[in-house]
Amino acid sequence: MHIEINHDRNINHDESVERHVRQALDTALSRFSGQVTRVEVHLHDKNADKKGGNDKHCLLEAKVEGRPPLAASDEADTLAAAISGAAKKLQRRLDTDLGRLH
Repeated sequence: MHIEINHDRNINHDESVERHVRQALDTALSRFSGQVTRVEVHLHDKNADKKGGNDKHCLLEAKVEGRPPLAASDEADTLAAAISGAAKKLQRRLDTDLGRLH
């Protein structure tokens, strides 16, 4: 599964963010590894330097072999929480969508 991470200029993209994205996706999507070929990750900070809750946004788009792409997103106070929340939501979407096929 190929993972592509995109972020806006307000996100401090370092190795820890990339490691957390990969770990969250590996944990949530491990059983779909044969079907999901690519996941695009879009990270945004909606308020930039302003303080406020739920301003970190993570959108995940999974490309599934032979199926239309599936997306899930989450907003949280921290980037890590938004990533984890979106990964769990994407896992449920894949369960629902791919479960209907079987």
